[in-house]
Parts: sequence; structure tokens; C-alpha cells
Amino acid sequence: MPPGNRPVSELAEETGISAVTLYAWRKQARAAGAVVPGDGKRPEGWSSQEKFRVVLESAALSEAELAEYCRRKGLYVEQVREWRAACEQANATAQERSRSEREQSKAARKRIRELERERKRDKAALAEAAALLVLRKKAEAIWGKDEDD
Repeated sequence: MPPGNRPVSELAEETGISAVTLYAWRKQARAAGAVVPGDGKRPEGWSSQEKFRVVLESAALSEAELAEYCRRKGLYVEQVREWRAACEQANATAQERSRSEREQSKAARKRIRELERERKRDKAALAEAAALLVLRKKAEAIWGKDEDD
């Protein structure tokens, strides 16, 4: 279990308890509703059910209690907040989701237009600088290098 999340085989070797017993205990803990991802997985690899259980267990906790809970489970507070937001969005209506997606799409298109304008300005500035360099070289070739430079 977190925060170590060590494989059962490693624990069995270290403690002298058989792996079969450890697997059975993990299965019993899961059946009792405990968050037991097992298999040495990091929280990012947990199943959606395990993440949902964490959200349920931590829903009524204060900030300090949440921080302590996260330390015990080997999590970050930000992860739990992300999972909570995902759970809240899971039951959003299609209309709410589409509105959110439209807003994100609109913001992305606006950003793309800004970047394209910026690229166009940079390209024009580069072309101008190149033209000035070419003209300068031609002028030097025709009249020679100016002593004032």
C-alpha cells in the first residue's frame, strides 16, 4: 500500500509472510472498500474506481486533513483535486461539456491566430533584415567600404 507501493513479492521476501497471504489480505482490503491499488503502481496508473474511492474518502476533509491523508496514501493534494474535478465533470450534461469544449476551441483558435500574426511579423522582419544586408554588401562592392563605419 502507499506510500511505499512495493510489490507483493518484495514484501513477502522482506517480512517472511507468504505472497499468497499478502495477496489475500490485499483482496480483503479491496472488498472492504479500502484504496489498495497494489502491483506497485504509481497513482497515475490507478484505475478510475481507485481514484474515485480516494475522492470519496477525502471529500469531507479540511486542507490540513487532506494533506495528511495524501501523505499517508503517497499522493499529492493536486492529484486528488484533479481527480475530484474529473469526477465532477463526469456527470456534466452533454450541453455543458459541449459549451466547455467550444470555449476551449475558441481560445485555441484565438491563440493560433495570434501566433500566426506573430510568425508573419517575424518573417517580414527577417526578410527586411536580409534585404538590408544584401543592399549593404552591394553598396560596399560599388563604392567600397566607408571609412566612417
